[in-house]
Amino acid sequence: MANWFGDEVLERSRELGPLCVGIDPHAGLLKSWGRGDDITGLEFFAFRMLEAVAGTAVAIKPQVAFFERFGAAGFHALERLIVEAREANVLIIADAKRGDIGSTNDGYADAWLHPASPLAADALTVSPYLGLDAMSSLIESAATYNKGLFVVVASSNPEGRPIQTARVDSGERVEDFLLRSIAERNEASPGALGHVGAVIGATRDRSEFPLEEMNGPFLVPGVGAQGATPSDVGRLFERCQKGSVLVNASRSISDAGPERRAIADAAQRLRDDLSSALL
Repeated sequence: MANWFGDEVLERSRELGPLCVGIDPHAGLLKSWGRGDDITGLEFFAFRMLEAVAGTAVAIKPQVAFFERFGAAGFHALERLIVEAREANVLIIADAKRGDIGSTNDGYADAWLHPASPLAADALTVSPYLGLDAMSSLIESAATYNKGLFVVVASSNPEGRPIQTARVDSGERVEDFLLRSIAERNEASPGALGHVGAVIGATRDRSEFPLEEMNGPFLVPGVGAQGATPSDVGRLFERCQKGSVLVNASRSISDAGPERRAIADAAQRLRDDLSSALL
């Protein structure tokens, strides 16, 4: 078992395939599964999804917003999901998109990355728009505890495009400036792949910064319901290390539910297609 998060991604992805499954128990999805929009419905959905994809998916990515809307009960369910995923040898990427300054980031690091926290995940998504340098405590905590960070660089939604393609003073686009900044932080990595990664939507054009030079893992939304295909992902990341790309899918798998076997079959088909395109 690798000790460095980037190497853990490489090792597991090359062995199992590059699939990450989003756990997104929103009201409409719970209704489509014949469940109430309540904590009981959420728990049924979250644990059925984990049960169905364990052994196929490298990671799950619970969307924290859908848990926290139920307050303490929702966070308790998320804590249990994290425990059970770890017992099932599935990586947990907390999709919380945290990011602030100073002591607030210290608190986020303690909540989501410190091993003693009941919410401690294997990796955390972060929003960099208060400055990547302001997130040093999160970056340092991830390195200390062998965790990962996924910085939202080029999201799959079109609303993010005007900000992410704007130019900074140097003339670089924001997304390319972020990729270069991430690469600089990964230069000191003792592993084959650094612990700071990037979220890049499969629906986006290739960045001006060479993705293979970032030296970190990628988390890729946009496949399936948002229109991108495994082949699109393969072309976008064709020069990157094999195993460095985790592709997140949610609706294309959960829509097969609520029967466990149907969810598992959908996950396996997509995993196989992604493996053919990326590995």
